[in-house]
Amino acid sequence: MDFGIGESYALASALAWAVAVILFKRSGEQLPPFELNLVKNLLATVLLAVTVWLLAGAQLPRLGPADIGLTVASGVLGIAVGDTLYFRALKLLGASRMGVAQTLYSPCVILLSVMFLGERLYWWQVGGVALVFGGILLVGYVGKGISIARSTLVLGFTLAAASVFMMALGIVLAKPLLVQHDFLWIVFLRTAAGLLGMLLLVAWRRQWRSLWQTYRGVRRWPVIVAGAVCGTYLAMIFWLAGYKYTDMSVAAVLNELAAVFILVLAVIFLREKVGRRQILGTLLAMLGVALVVARPSA
Repeated sequence: MDFGIGESYALASALAWAVAVILFKRSGEQLPPFELNLVKNLLATVLLAVTVWLLAGAQLPRLGPADIGLTVASGVLGIAVGDTLYFRALKLLGASRMGVAQTLYSPCVILLSVMFLGERLYWWQVGGVALVFGGILLVGYVGKGISIARSTLVLGFTLAAASVFMMALGIVLAKPLLVQHDFLWIVFLRTAAGLLGMLLLVAWRRQWRSLWQTYRGVRRWPVIVAGAVCGTYLAMIFWLAGYKYTDMSVAAVLNELAAVFILVLAVIFLREKVGRRQILGTLLAMLGVALVVARPSA
């Protein structure tokens, strides 16, 4: 494949997200998943608002009722729900296992594209999905010397699968909007919709006081801010730009390199122990991703 601007954006997104996952793993030791997701979306929304105003102007894009509905649904499902589940799974599994679990993203994107965008599913893609699941099962296998409980792994991988499915559904819903409208505006509106959904939930539950008490006890704000900048602001822009300027299948496989980046960074910065089974599972999952995004030559 030709490595152009879209491919560069997709690869940059993978690296930015990998760095953010390491930062979120550390900040997640102090903040629960929902509270962590809320504050990172708040920071990202403010940064995106400034970016849109400087680069795209203050003129709102002309969105019809259907487009507004898709934008809100994409933000709420992919950001409010998907990211919250992701942080919960990250806390249970650790960064390196979570990196492997998120390789389910490409199979989910492809399957949802078949369902909603009319794309075709080939036999080898089905085999690729099976390899991804095989890699995850290999990494999640609890043998002798494994310090994490089986029930924790099962819950963690279940939440990880649910989070990745929500993220994939969010991007499939947003794809037509990215093509038809100003890119930065869609990124901002999608993130703002996710933030608004979370704030409405806090208001409905009347959790403002407990939320404030939780944030007052945080001691690692620089880490949280850095994670928000990398994971929601930079990674989100690069991620959606990759889908705008190249094929979804190409962007998806480059995004999956985040699993490799996370594995390496988790060993270096978090001192997580990675055995041969985990490395083999990662390679198996990546091979599955390559098959999932493969297309026949014209």
